[in-house]
Amino acid sequence: MSQLSTLADALANCQRDVSLQIVRDQLAAGSPASQIVAECNRGMTLLGERFAQGECFIPELIFGGMIMKEILAELGPHLSSEQLGPPVGKAVIGTVQHDVHDIGKDILILMLRGVGFEVVDLGVDVPPERFVEAVRQHRPHVVGMSILLTTCFKSVSNTVEALRAAGLRDNIKIMLGGAAASELLRENTGCDFYGKTAVDGMKYACQLVGAPA
Repeated sequence: MSQLSTLADALANCQRDVSLQIVRDQLAAGSPASQIVAECNRGMTLLGERFAQGECFIPELIFGGMIMKEILAELGPHLSSEQLGPPVGKAVIGTVQHDVHDIGKDILILMLRGVGFEVVDLGVDVPPERFVEAVRQHRPHVVGMSILLTTCFKSVSNTVEALRAAGLRDNIKIMLGGAAASELLRENTGCDFYGKTAVDGMKYACQLVGAPA
């Protein structure tokens, strides 16, 4: 097994020290930073698969994302001199208006960034007009709404309607997730996809742009 394939495995198993040491060894050996990033992306995908299969849990997803951030910081000076190419896709993500929970949203963002997406994080308690503004400005492939409070159902439909009224709805896909989300809510509000987990959302976004997941 090569060191690069071992890097993906180490990241997928949240082995921070091992992952960082392999990155440093590969840099010292002259491996392109872009190649190392690609292997890290594969490791994040493997981590998502482990979560989907019940082999790890939310804390591991969060820790894996933190390791990925450390690796990117380590690679930063090297990446600046290389042509990485465009991101695989672009996403706008936020927790809907009147809901201030962010754990699920943040995990999805870590997963998307880990597989090469450019993500615009709108934060929490995001009003419909802020979603509209972000979509108009960034032209994403997908918009993700997180909802953990059942009292915020109307915020989902209001956001979808605002995007439709702005003439932006037909050009994007909208995915819905969070503890209060469901297939029924997706259907009733006109969203395109409901994901039970952040991994589901990541896989859907990757399918939209033809990226591996």
